[in-house]
Amino acid sequence: MPQDTTGPSETDGTAGERIAKAIARSGLCSRREAEALIAQGRVELDGAPVASPAVNVTPSQAITVDGEPLPRREPPRLWRYHKPTGLLTTERDPEGRPTVFDRLPAGLPRVMPVGRLDLSSEGLLLLTNDGGLKRQLELPATGWRRRYRVRVFGMVAPKALERLRDGIEVDGVSYGPIEAQLDNKPTERTGGANAWLTMTLREGKNREIRRVCEALGLRVNRLIRLAFGPFQLGALKPGEVEEVPPKVMKEQLGTKLAVELGVTSDAHRRR
Repeated sequence: MPQDTTGPSETDGTAGERIAKAIARSGLCSRREAEALIAQGRVELDGAPVASPAVNVTPSQAITVDGEPLPRREPPRLWRYHKPTGLLTTERDPEGRPTVFDRLPAGLPRVMPVGRLDLSSEGLLLLTNDGGLKRQLELPATGWRRRYRVRVFGMVAPKALERLRDGIEVDGVSYGPIEAQLDNKPTERTGGANAWLTMTLREGKNREIRRVCEALGLRVNRLIRLAFGPFQLGALKPGEVEEVPPKVMKEQLGTKLAVELGVTSDAHRRR
């Protein structure tokens, strides 16, 4: 019979954690993908099909996906990756276009992107082997700011940029406060040539910067993410990957969250 209880497990008297979360934290896939696997009937707990992603599991229980046990969970790890333009932030593309996973250096474990950068965007993309860490870093409640360098074509009105601090609605979609500053001379003096902006936001909705700039009459022709929270692009060249030291992860996440996620100071660094 499919297991559909969401209450505490009776295996060892502890509540455990949701099975979709346990699958994601193993590094097999994201939490959303785990929920899809469960809906497809491909997940079993102690030999019985699982009917709900809300089932609670404990470490002593056996989870299998397509008959195979979950990978042994490693401590959460995090990498900085300089995503080049022309790559999709997805594992597979139905149209056969290249993805970041096609170009990552050999030797990395299975990783998941933290957030996304669209096909024509470049810059800092965080990668992790841990679904729990991925989810935590992506939560709006985390409040980490994402900073971008943006090249636009059009007449930049400084007052319009200032108004973005109060948020803006574009085509029925509300965007939160955005800090935007003009990094070169006002385009009134340059006749509408390309201008560089620095834009900082917290939400990072799909194509947010491009849509907001279009609403201001500006066309984005280059978009580079410089920072995601405390993590910086720095001197990474396009295509390069560098692991964030566990000590730095613990400092930036805070002790309480680091302990909850299982971040250890002695995680093996492969790259």
